Amino acid sequence: MAMRNYKQFLFLLVAAVSVGLISIVFVLQWVLYFKEGLAWDGGLAEFNWHPVLIVTGFIFIQGIAIVVYRLPWTWKCSKLMMKFIHAGLNILAFVFAAVSLVAVFDFHNGADIPNMYSLHSWVGLACVLLYSLQIIMGLCVYLLPITPGALRGAFMPIHVYSGLFIFSTVIATALMGITEKLIFGLKNPKYKDSPPEAVLVNVLGLLITAFGGLILWISTRPSWKRPSEQLLSRAGAGSGSPKGSVILSVSPTTDRDNPGANSNTSKRN
Repeated sequence: MAMRNYKQFLFLLVAAVSVGLISIVFVLQWVLYFKEGLAWDGGLAEFNWHPVLIVTGFIFIQGIAIVVYRLPWTWKCSKLMMKFIHAGLNILAFVFAAVSLVAVFDFHNGADIPNMYSLHSWVGLACVLLYSLQIIMGLCVYLLPITPGALRGAFMPIHVYSGLFIFSTVIATALMGITEKLIFGLKNPKYKDSPPEAVLVNVLGLLITAFGGLILWISTRPSWKRPSEQLLSRAGAGSGSPKGSVILSVSPTTDRDNPGANSNTSKRN
């Protein structure tokens, strides 16, 4: 089996992972160099866990969970195994987001700062609640063996749309949050004077936006969608004969883009 435009997919995937990892490095640089570091003491160092865990878990890990089905190397894995991997990554991202909320509320309560007064906090809490509902519905519909197949098929468009919607909203909320933090936190020099911290965090915002754009592009290309189990089974059965190799979603340039795909798949099967 060969993926259409495999080289383009691989390039965008590497770019997305690279940008996501660089975003994590930038947010760590922000809290460790410009802020008070990381701790769990009720102070500002505890609050710093919030941006670190959001970028690492709620953005990066959630993005990887979205595109994990698209990886052609996983097509030989069973669909059930991929469901567990997808669910596990999303649950891990939710844990990161939940701990980050605890850090914020703990810091606000200790510093006598009101909770839930900004648009950032409203949308952020809504994202966490919707994300938890998304995970619960996904587990019930797609991992419970008693769920009818018709219900799974009918719920799939809603599941896909809501996942992309939540992911996009999380990125928008993160951008609001880091801007809010710079405006409130930078006093001398002020945010408008573009000190090094402001420049670093603005670049972080661009990186987060680029990561989201790459993930959304990869996850919405129909030609990069995981083939159905029927086609995968036919491909596996056909690879036993010299003329039985099945190529899915191929274009006239597929063999040039991915030489030796058929022979490698035959060996793998």
